[in-house]
Amino acid sequence: MNELFDVPLAELTTLRLGGPAKRIVEVHDTAELVEVLRACDADGEPVLLLGGGSNVVVADEGFPGTVVLVRTKGVRVESASACGGAVVRIAAGEEWDPFVARAVEEGWVGIEALSGIPGLVGAAPIQNVGAYGQEVADTLAQVRVWDRVDGVTRTFPLAECGFGYRTSRFKREPSRYAVLEVVLQLGLGDTSAPVRYAELARTLGVDLGRRAPLAEVRSAVLELRRRKGMVLDPDDHDTWSVGSFFTNPVVPASVAAALPEDAPRWPADDGLVKVSAAWLIERAGFGRGYGDGSVRLSSKHTLALTNRGGATTADLLALAREVRAGVRAAFGIDLVNEPVLVGCVLE
Repeated sequence: MNELFDVPLAELTTLRLGGPAKRIVEVHDTAELVEVLRACDADGEPVLLLGGGSNVVVADEGFPGTVVLVRTKGVRVESASACGGAVVRIAAGEEWDPFVARAVEEGWVGIEALSGIPGLVGAAPIQNVGAYGQEVADTLAQVRVWDRVDGVTRTFPLAECGFGYRTSRFKREPSRYAVLEVVLQLGLGDTSAPVRYAELARTLGVDLGRRAPLAEVRSAVLELRRRKGMVLDPDDHDTWSVGSFFTNPVVPASVAAALPEDAPRWPADDGLVKVSAAWLIERAGFGRGYGDGSVRLSSKHTLALTNRGGATTADLLALAREVRAGVRAAFGIDLVNEPVLVGCVLE
């Protein structure tokens, strides 16, 4: 266990923003993680669990407590058969994309369209990360957590995780659950799950609902993400972001029907309709590269707010508020931030 003091969190986030943490503790196994959380909770110490720093916006003032860097490791194949597929247990501190790369190499099917997503495995179920027609909930079997309220280790099967669009029970109670391990149940084969995203299908040259070789799907997804600045590159300021800053709004059918005919929309649960945040932003007058300071919309994708160098979190939030207000004025729809805001708010 490593311990540091007054380290700028900008060094640990993909936005390169955020003031200092009072203390940082780096943990390398599950027992250490639980021990640190127990001690902090007993002392009433504020805690921020941090993985890859790819989905957080930290205030310029920093964090007045202990930041726990999760660096636990381990991938264990618990079973593999033609009937049940591969059941794989992954430690929360494993990096997500290298695990996806291994899944493709091993012929584990079901997460290939989630290639290129930054961050750690432990964050995946919290956000129910998704892209290009797949989401973690599609293949998740269990999540093992430390329950900070009851002081026990608990295992939640899929049905008890409360998954929804970019949410879960773990996101709804962020101060209660610390993810320790994730168990995925993946198919076996050399072709992908059915391709459910039109842009990916076009890139692959297949019809929607058809399959393609696993390696080709991963390659196509990575190329699509690179074009949009969604694959981390320290030399490309378009990737100094948290990826999509706003989620796609899920609205009543009447609200979606009032939008212009060319507005992208998809059916959602309970008779609601999901609409494109990127389309709303662009049609509200915020094109790619919008902004004239140290924070701008990505030149590749309007959903990403980027640090062009020398920015502050206050700068970023100001642009986010401007974009959100513009969309509300144009369409009467409120955008919701996707990343976790630490010590700051949009209101």
